[in-house]
Formats: sequence, structure tokens, C-alpha cells
Amino acid sequence: MTVIGIAGLGVYLPERAMTAGELAAASGIPEEVIRVKFGLNQKRIADVSGKGETVSMMAAEASRRALQDAGVPPEEVDALIYFGSMHKDYYVWLAAPRIQALLGAHRAYAFEICGTSAGLPFAMKAARSMMLADPSLRHVLLVAASNESMLLDYTNHRARFMFNFGDGAAACLLRRDHPFNVVLESALRTDGRFAEFVRVPAGGSVLPPSHETVERRLHYFDVTDPVQMKAMLDPITLDYFVGVVREAIARSGCHGPDFLIPLHTKRSLFEALLSTLGLAESQAIYLSDYGHLSAADPLLGLYLAREAGRLRNGDVVVLLSAGTGYSWGATVLRWGGPHG
Repeated sequence: MTVIGIAGLGVYLPERAMTAGELAAASGIPEEVIRVKFGLNQKRIADVSGKGETVSMMAAEASRRALQDAGVPPEEVDALIYFGSMHKDYYVWLAAPRIQALLGAHRAYAFEICGTSAGLPFAMKAARSMMLADPSLRHVLLVAASNESMLLDYTNHRARFMFNFGDGAAACLLRRDHPFNVVLESALRTDGRFAEFVRVPAGGSVLPPSHETVERRLHYFDVTDPVQMKAMLDPITLDYFVGVVREAIARSGCHGPDFLIPLHTKRSLFEALLSTLGLAESQAIYLSDYGHLSAADPLLGLYLAREAGRLRNGDVVVLLSAGTGYSWGATVLRWGGPHG
């Protein structure tokens, strides 16, 4: 039986940090609220003008580290999939080919999958399916990056739930016939009723950029009706998160989970997830020192959990995400190995 496993992990985090105190000063939200309710001590902020920390640069560096971790040279990568933020180096532009060039993965074909912050389970499912269907694919590189802190207007409290957005990148290398850190099944769910709530209003075909859109600060994240979105989202969010976790585990033929790695959410939702799934906080990662890096969160969390020695051989690990649109997704891993 063909198995697909994670052979390498890599992350890139900007050096600059924005603390909860700095965020409080910029937004007018009390620091205690940011630390306790937002669950955020600090987040990383890219230095684009000084260090060139663009999406493509950060993604390429995270990818390079994942390949080094796996002991695989770039020329052995067969496909490269970027699944990170849509806010990339340029508008209407693919980051994947640029990452391929920076990495020197010249044999790899490169393309992109977008699921906003829910991108990781979508990308994992697509990559695993591709590899199972095509025996010529031995190594597939998945990478995400985020520069979405640049899209925040801290004076606009309609979008305050996104004030945890930070910057950075994470990558993993999938290997065919690799019975370690095996990628099992995923579960995905989308509820398109939420499609119009969260967006950057200007810059697309509906409202092209102009002097007026710049003056009205329409090139930052906004929420059209935060009260209505909350009223619709709150009753279903926990159930949808738990639903995709349990469905992915059932499809994988596993019990568990033993360890949960979710995207960064408000603290109360994180605690509700643990309680509902019967987990202690020691069985999860919470990105309070990093914030929300769009689709990169679960891979960053997996890297941190591994580096801290918190994953045991045989653990059923669930990577969990959700993204505006709104979609929820979970992917199951069997950590360590080989397993019978």
C-alpha cells in the first residue's frame, strides 16, 4: 500500500515582533483584552523594504529549510504547491513559479491552491491525492506565507477579529512511500453564505483602485456587517470545527485525536475545542507568540510541537483550519513510525 509521509518541515519568521502593548496602542483595545481574549502576546511583522521579506522570499526560505530537514536537494522536487495568502508580492501574480526559481527546484512544476486561512487541509488533500494517483511524483513541496499584517487598519474595529494577523512562512515536503509522519485523510466543509462578509473592498474588478479608494482607505481588510456575521457564525463555528475533525479521523480509521494543531483563534474558541474533543492543553499548540499566519498556522504549529518534543510516536495528530468564505478543514497525521 502506498503511503505519503512528511519528510521535512521548515519555517521562516521575521525578526521584528509587534507586542500586545504595541497592538493596544495602535488599536485602542486594552492590552489585557489582546492578551486574554485575543490570546496574543506578540506577532511577527515582515520587513519588506529593508530585508525584502516578501511572500515569495519567506516562502522560498521556509521551503529551503524543509528540504534541508528532509535531506533532499531542490532538483529532486517534482511539484511545488503554494497555498498561502492571496496578498503576494504583486497583484494578479503567481508566487509559486518565483518560489520555484528562488529555490532552484527547476524540475518541479509549480502552481497554487487558495483556501484563504483554511488552505492547508485543501492543499494536503490535493497533494496526497495527486501522489497516490501519479507514481512519478516522489516529492511534493507544500508552502504557505503571509504578509497580511500589511492589510490591517487598526482604526477600523469592524475588522478587529483580524488584528491577530502576522507574517511568516511554513513548508513541508511530502515523500512517496515514506512510512513516517503519514498523511491520512482530510475533511472539508464550506458555507458560502459567508462569502461577502470579509474582504479588501478595493482593488478587484468590482471596485478598481483609484485616488478615491486610496483616500477612503479601502485597500485594507473590512467586514461588511460584523454584527450579522457574528450572529450567523457563532452558533455553528464550534460544531463545524469539531465536525471536520471527527469526520477526518473516522475516514482515517483512527481513534483520537491525541494532539490538536489549530490555526490561531480567540482564546475562548481554542479552549472550547479542547473541551469538546476531550483534550488537555498539553495536547495542543496555541500560537500566542506568533498570531495568525493565514494558511501557514498548522504547519508552523506542527514544527513547533516537533521541536519541543511534544509529539509521541503513534500520535494521531489533527491539523485544523478555517478561513473566510467560509471553509473549515482538518487533516489527520499518524506521527512517527513506521506503524503496523
